[in-house]
Amino acid sequence: MSVRTRALAALIGLAALAMAAAGLTAYQLERDHTAQVLDDSLERNANEIRTLHEQGVDPATGEPFASVDAVLRTALSRVVPAENEALAGFMGSELSHVPSVITSFRIQDDPELMAAVAPVSTWSRADVMTVDTDQRSYRVLGLPVQSSGEGPNGAVVIAFDLDAEYAGLNNTFGTYALVAVVALVWITIIGWFVVGRMLLPVTVLRTTAAEISSSDDLSRRIPVTGKDDLAALTDTVNGMFARLEHTFASQRQLLDDVGHELRTPLTVVRGHLELMDATDAQDAADTRALVLDEVDRMNLLVEDLMTLAKARRPDFVTRVPVDLARLTDEVLAKAEPLGERRWVLDSLADVQLDADPRRLTQAWLQLVSNAVKFSADGSTVAIGSRYSAATGTVRLWVRDEGSGIEPEDQARIFDRFERLDPSVEGTGLGLSIVALIAEAHGGRVDLDSTAGAGSTFSIVLPIAGEEKALQTEERMTR
Repeated sequence: MSVRTRALAALIGLAALAMAAAGLTAYQLERDHTAQVLDDSLERNANEIRTLHEQGVDPATGEPFASVDAVLRTALSRVVPAENEALAGFMGSELSHVPSVITSFRIQDDPELMAAVAPVSTWSRADVMTVDTDQRSYRVLGLPVQSSGEGPNGAVVIAFDLDAEYAGLNNTFGTYALVAVVALVWITIIGWFVVGRMLLPVTVLRTTAAEISSSDDLSRRIPVTGKDDLAALTDTVNGMFARLEHTFASQRQLLDDVGHELRTPLTVVRGHLELMDATDAQDAADTRALVLDEVDRMNLLVEDLMTLAKARRPDFVTRVPVDLARLTDEVLAKAEPLGERRWVLDSLADVQLDADPRRLTQAWLQLVSNAVKFSADGSTVAIGSRYSAATGTVRLWVRDEGSGIEPEDQARIFDRFERLDPSVEGTGLGLSIVALIAEAHGGRVDLDSTAGAGSTFSIVLPIAGEEKALQTEERMTR
């Protein structure tokens, strides 16, 4: 079942439930009101007859009533029955008096009703009851009239035809039900188009997404209309397409770059193997050394690519408490064998942070390796660390006096396989790995460089807690 059908079914169900509840409630309230009006009318008639019996005088004699028969005759002549109302007088259990006014129904016409009211003269007090017969339903007042002498007791019976009283209400409710059904039909027709129009953006979203999926054209976007929830959903899907486009573009670029980077050493290896004179020991040794060098280069490239592939995994970094001052000393000790430089320790941050010491060492030494590559023998290469309470960050840096980087090149040096100087050995992935390691720790890499004057690369990491850092400013030459 489609969303459109389910939404329309829910709409019709709610509308039908509301109409039924409103109609039934109104019907029951009106029915109760009608019943109360009938009971009030019966009670008024009973009071009139009771007052006549107790305080009235016989119009024929001008004296108080001497018999029950006179009371019944006078009462039925004075009480004018309303529409759907009938009266009768009983002496004992026998019908003795009926009104002279012609009414819509008569009590004596329904034998079951006559049988039900025959004992009224024996009652001790007046009572109202509902009598259901095979013909009709009645609301009946039975008022016993006690004899003051030795004659038989009598009774006055007043009845309303309930079926006739409720007929108008039932007809009205039937009309309401018919109108409700017609209204539901119109709600169904109009709702089908309204719900369809409301869901049109979803249909467009689904259709466009399917077209993009089948065509592999992730550059397409779904038009955004309005500012409602569907517009927000469209924005979210467009954002997903943008991320997918970027991801696939990065993958294609990576494959192209890997193919290019591997093609060169493979071509070199193949060419030298084809030209190698197997009978010449020196030529074979030279070729072997060259092949091993190219294999090492490809192995380094593969290791860097594996690092890049792991960088997006949640287990890329394993955080443990790290003594930053100790880590700084260890990195400096590992850096000294990398080249004949004047190694300097700028400062130490005496603070602990949660980080992966192996990954931080890898990134830090990569910056050191770059500094050695682009600086002259005997020049200064400095490392250091500092904690900033104001920003809640630590900064790990490598500073050199090398060739520096032109402003227009500073943004792209973090791209994969980007090498500003092709003559310098490397895969072009080092700074990309450094940036990913910093990002995995929630940080970033900053660059401060002046062409011809050297560069300072800094890894900036957030630090949690309220640790205090003691800056030991010292310049040490090793």
